[in-house]
Amino acid sequence: MNEYISTLSEYLSYPFVRYSIIVGALISLCASLLGVPLVLKRYSMIGDGLSHVAFGAVAVAAVTRLTSSMLVVLPVTVIAAVLILKTSQNAKIKGDAVIAMISVGSLAVGYLLLNKFSSSANVSGDVCSTLFGSMSILNLSVNDVWLCLGLSVLVIAIFILFYNKIFAVTFDENFASATGTKSGMYNLMIAVITAVVIVLAMNLVGALLISALIIFPSLSSMRVFKSFRSVIISSAVIAVSCAIIGILISILWSTPVGSTIVAVNIVIFCLFYVAGLLPNFKGHLH
Repeated sequence: MNEYISTLSEYLSYPFVRYSIIVGALISLCASLLGVPLVLKRYSMIGDGLSHVAFGAVAVAAVTRLTSSMLVVLPVTVIAAVLILKTSQNAKIKGDAVIAMISVGSLAVGYLLLNKFSSSANVSGDVCSTLFGSMSILNLSVNDVWLCLGLSVLVIAIFILFYNKIFAVTFDENFASATGTKSGMYNLMIAVITAVVIVLAMNLVGALLISALIIFPSLSSMRVFKSFRSVIISSAVIAVSCAIIGILISILWSTPVGSTIVAVNIVIFCLFYVAGLLPNFKGHLH
């Protein structure tokens, strides 16, 4: 144990390790805040669909050799979020079908572009890193940290400012609309913020694992707590804790960062699931 503590102390003395922990915690916090309304609205798989869109956008940026892939990935993912929301409101095409179409299509086109036009000598490695996360989270610059911090503060501020509206739209969209709340606008806002979080999380856990950051903390909290506010707070604490623990474990045992964070989330979910079966651990409905 002393050996692990001394190793961690040594690693934490390096700025790049501290940067990765800060970014990982911020991304997980934002994902957990959005996860609760998305899960309750049965729209949690939008994260999976948008992450595949982001993968396709990364492929386009790589093929066109742009210096900053964010210039392509962020706007394309935001546009996809708007399209998913608008198209899913069409009675002829259900929401899950829209997400599946966009998800699979983007993934296929992205891999096709990388396979045929990429100048990289290790296409398979690039694809694997994009899908499952890479160690680039440990190579963050100060500018990357500030960018993530700025976007995270924006997401958290919007969530706090519009907390009551998000609560209303989440639980009864029709009633919220009847009382004058512009449900469509707030749904659009949630979709756009989700797209931003997806783009931020690409380097942390990869395109295929992003949904875990959205789903697991929320589901874990819902096993024990029953009020919306309690679930939000618990989900945020779980997400940040799992991110920090996962990053530290990946540093100590040289495991993939994204997969390790998801594995920690799975363990926490199992613990909360068991705790939820015990009456004394049940939260109260407010």
